[in-house]
Amino acid sequence: MRSYLIRRFLLIPFTLLGVTFLVFCITRMVPGGPVEQMLQQQTIGALAGDKAALQDASLADENDVERLEEMFNLQEPIVAAYLQWLGLVPRKMLISKTELEADGSGELALAGEGALLRVQRKGAALFPVDYSAGSLEDWASRGWRLSLESPRDRAERWARRRHISDERAIADRAGSPLCRKWRAVAWKRDFCGIAQGNFGNSYKYNEPVWAMMAQRIPVSLYFGLLGSLITYAVSIPLGMAKAVFHKSWFDNLSSTLIFLGYAVPGFALGAVLVVYLGARFEIFPLCGLTSSDFDQMDLVGQALDLAHHTALPLLCYVVPTFAVTTMMMKNNALENLSADYMRTAIAKGAGFRRAVIRHAFRNSLIPIISGLGGLLSVMVGGSILIERVFDIQGFGLLSYQALMDKDYSLIMGTLLLTSFLLMLGNLIADTIVAVIDPRIQFK
Repeated sequence: MRSYLIRRFLLIPFTLLGVTFLVFCITRMVPGGPVEQMLQQQTIGALAGDKAALQDASLADENDVERLEEMFNLQEPIVAAYLQWLGLVPRKMLISKTELEADGSGELALAGEGALLRVQRKGAALFPVDYSAGSLEDWASRGWRLSLESPRDRAERWARRRHISDERAIADRAGSPLCRKWRAVAWKRDFCGIAQGNFGNSYKYNEPVWAMMAQRIPVSLYFGLLGSLITYAVSIPLGMAKAVFHKSWFDNLSSTLIFLGYAVPGFALGAVLVVYLGARFEIFPLCGLTSSDFDQMDLVGQALDLAHHTALPLLCYVVPTFAVTTMMMKNNALENLSADYMRTAIAKGAGFRRAVIRHAFRNSLIPIISGLGGLLSVMVGGSILIERVFDIQGFGLLSYQALMDKDYSLIMGTLLLTSFLLMLGNLIADTIVAVIDPRIQFK
């Protein structure tokens, strides 16, 4: 058992690598990302703008697009960018650029320092000339590196961005005012990725991804944990009682109510509850998790206000899973109640109630527990549609917004956390099953 769990746990990193690399490649290949959005805005602005200022505006937009590419490592090959996202390969940081004058000289404002570095081009090489914050030896010791971009290099980068392979178009671009000058680039190399605890910044919100996820996880965890406790606390004993009193009026009535609830999706039920109990009768709030004056309330008032806002979305969380769990428990219990070992236990004088509790109930829980693998990720991930209906800023809604905005860093961060929790939940479920049922031996 121990060796099996160790092997399963060691497989988690490799599975995560496969999942994240696949999605990482998809995000790079699917059109409509942040750079495409920037280019679309540039096109719209060019159509609606002043022709006299079109050249300067295009140059500014091109610089913004390049900064966006460097932020998400879109200028790097997919494999290199993925390794940099993992933090296993250093990436370019604090990139500073300047266009050189006709004599090959230029002055770089080094990002993060505010110091100025004067450079000089000699042929296809670039050399530092003067450093405003000290000597050139001080500049080199700080880890700065220099490179030179020719008009052809800049034109080829522009062509790759727009998926252009025509040599004539690239040559025309290299000779245009936007790419005509040589450019000096200074940067530092450093490890900055998942291994260093850096999930990157969101393109849409310009905030650290980990901070955004940490802010949303408690909300979804609150609803997921509370909903799961209510579901299992009611569904397991109810399903057992329905099996014991099979085909009675209690079983028929409860089955009718359960299937009525199962027939209504959680988000549709939420929309109906918001319209009638929220907007029309004003019994419950329409949206949000707390009132605007929540911070001014005492502890009891905060608890009541939280419960008031929680009631409707929690009901929508519970209803879909309540029916499935109850009927699964009933079917498992019916199968075990009719098993030979139950008749044997009763024949030996164990008594029906004792046989049900000690044998049928325990064995009926095994399939229920086997499905707990996805519970941990669901508890954190929440329900996207329910959170959207009630405007609850949870982890599920954050994942949905990341997909809609094509926010690469946020997509990868939410995917990594959800995948890890799913595999961890499966491992915990297997462990619990092995503890409950000694017949199961993992080898």
